[in-house]
Amino acid sequence: MTTTNEAGSAGKGAVVLTSIAAPNAVMRKIAADCTRLDMPFFVIGDTKSPADFSLDGCRFLGYEAQLDLPYATARLCPTRHYARKNIGYLLAIEGGADFIVETDDDNMPSDDFYRPLPATASVATLAGTGWVNVYRYYTDQLIWPRGLPLDAVQQPLPDLGPERQVPVPIQQGLADDNPDVDAIYRLTLPLPFSFERRLRVALGAGAWCPYNSQNTIYHRQAFPLLYLPAYCSFRMTDIWRSFVAQRIAWANGWSILFREATVRQDRNDHSLMKDFADEISGYLGNRRIGEILDALDLPAGEANIPAAMRLCYAALAEGGFVGKEELPLLDAWLADLASR
Repeated sequence: MTTTNEAGSAGKGAVVLTSIAAPNAVMRKIAADCTRLDMPFFVIGDTKSPADFSLDGCRFLGYEAQLDLPYATARLCPTRHYARKNIGYLLAIEGGADFIVETDDDNMPSDDFYRPLPATASVATLAGTGWVNVYRYYTDQLIWPRGLPLDAVQQPLPDLGPERQVPVPIQQGLADDNPDVDAIYRLTLPLPFSFERRLRVALGAGAWCPYNSQNTIYHRQAFPLLYLPAYCSFRMTDIWRSFVAQRIAWANGWSILFREATVRQDRNDHSLMKDFADEISGYLGNRRIGEILDALDLPAGEANIPAAMRLCYAALAEGGFVGKEELPLLDAWLADLASR
């Protein structure tokens, strides 16, 4: 797809999701949209995916087909884990994508879902604020993103700075109806929920907020940071990825952009108590992870992103947040990227 973004520049996009389901309404909608937009659409399966998966307008790869790819990542990544989505990113990159749009199979997209903002945009900014509950800029109601330290949920909201031009190669869209919130919210507060305001907020150095993998766009310069860790809880893989990406973004003078909702989620069935159990490592560790990453002396420059990622994940492994097995898998990802 060649999409003209708000700045008038053009780029080729691709959509990536992972699923163990048969084609559903969301996947059919994305496939139809991508066919209309001439945009590649990759669905990455796993060992539990239906053997007869078939959907016009998408390229589906089951587990066995993934092993035939020339990616070390496909062979080292554990099965039955969300991190197999990494294989879809590699396929999109090899296909020449300038930006990658990622989502899950329960997020119904709007037209704006496929349209990135420019990699440099004029937006309201924050920096140096510590943890920020970004969702509160979009609503007066109590809500917070999955992964936000619980003691930051009701901290005073910093005033937004003036709009200015900032590099924003990573862009998080919100979700209406069933936003990305943690199990504590789901167990205690009402849903569905829709955000009342449409705005864009960029978080620069020292302004922390988790983002997810459900409605996120990465421009080419940020592609290495798509990497999802596999040796941690399923509920934390995209959250901890976001912390690593934020820290490395700041080393490069980038900000993380949050934008209005561009999907509506009809959430797949979950056991909320299982989600709660899988999120405990985050409830207890997310603030500490930020401190560990803050303390690192990371090299600047796009060419040094792989080295910075190794430093970040080595620190998380040393802290016991990811398994030691994460480091060879990360090296495989970086080698696969370098060969594309």
